[in-house]
Amino acid sequence: MTEARTSNRRAVLAALGGLGATSLAGCVSAGGARPLVTAKAPGFVVPPLAPLRMSADRITKITVCLRPFRAAGPRLDVETVGDKRVVHNYGHGGSGWSLSWGSSTIATAKAMEGGTKDVAVIGCGALGLTSALLLQRAGAKVTIYAKERTPQTRSFRATGTWSPDSRVADADKVAPGFPALWEKMARTSYATYQTLLGLPGEPVSWSDRYTLLEGAATSPRGPRPPGSVHFAEYGERLRDIVPGFHELSAGQHPFPVDRVRHGTSMQFNVTDLAHQLTNDFLLEGGKIETMTFDTPADLARLKQPVVVNCTGYGARALWKDETITPVRGQIAWLAPQPEVRYGVFYRHVSVLPRPDGIVVQQVGDSDMWGYGVADERPDRAEAEAAVATIAALYGTTLAGA
Repeated sequence: MTEARTSNRRAVLAALGGLGATSLAGCVSAGGARPLVTAKAPGFVVPPLAPLRMSADRITKITVCLRPFRAAGPRLDVETVGDKRVVHNYGHGGSGWSLSWGSSTIATAKAMEGGTKDVAVIGCGALGLTSALLLQRAGAKVTIYAKERTPQTRSFRATGTWSPDSRVADADKVAPGFPALWEKMARTSYATYQTLLGLPGEPVSWSDRYTLLEGAATSPRGPRPPGSVHFAEYGERLRDIVPGFHELSAGQHPFPVDRVRHGTSMQFNVTDLAHQLTNDFLLEGGKIETMTFDTPADLARLKQPVVVNCTGYGARALWKDETITPVRGQIAWLAPQPEVRYGVFYRHVSVLPRPDGIVVQQVGDSDMWGYGVADERPDRAEAEAAVATIAALYGTTLAGA
């Protein structure tokens, strides 16, 4: 690393490198008086990037989530079980929160067909809460039945970033109309989340993201391994509404890598978002009851003629749905840093700042990381290795500063 480059990094961190150049302007009176030099105008300043404090002793908890991947995409069909009409709304892979409003809009329309206005929702995660709210606002009387409240669900352990096509389907096994259906769900959700921006608690917000690339790498992830799942990628279909990423020059960032891509992404403060959605549902007349379902036959205990099934990964056991494949994801939570307002992707580790903690996640060199792994036990070694990867980045960047 050259002295000049090191100097540039220190300048960005200290917010000294972003002062815009200003010239001194003078004006001469008609009588040839001495020029009057105007005061130097303030320039624009590049905001400093507060360093992430990465050390294992700042880990407050480690959580594991199993994403419910279905090769064909989310299940949104309708079937009859006994005397119940069941609308399915599960199997969104790593896109549950991101697609929730769009997917639940479809499920709501199917549930309301025939004029029924007494509806049960099974599950209290992202899809359960959004389905219940949309049904309620469509005029239905809604009760959520769930074994666990939202803080105990897998949805609550989500990373919290806008990722509408994260392991949502196998591109080689979806129906011909699925890409268009996905786009409809994504656009509906995106528009709905815009209405939650700027609220107290920041249930939805925007943050800067920096993707760090080394050597000849052109992508933060490696090539798709031979024989692996061809996970669908539909992001290009949203280019007109989602901000893009662009390259930064060496003097525009403090990171000690060959290339940096910068963009802005939407994120969810899942803790506050779930709390707000639950409160909205209850304030608008909804009810939540504790109930465990072991087989579809248990639906007979419900008085409602229509049931919306939002059981996520739990549907694999409840509905004996072997089309669901678990995709394990682990998060190491570090104590919050309110001064950090940006995320980083470096050497297959993703870092996201949230009000409830700094999310540090090993994501592997391809989307096959965690595929088929149903182990929900926390792995401390994995967590500490991810933290150490980012710690080394900042140790290099800030050395001698």
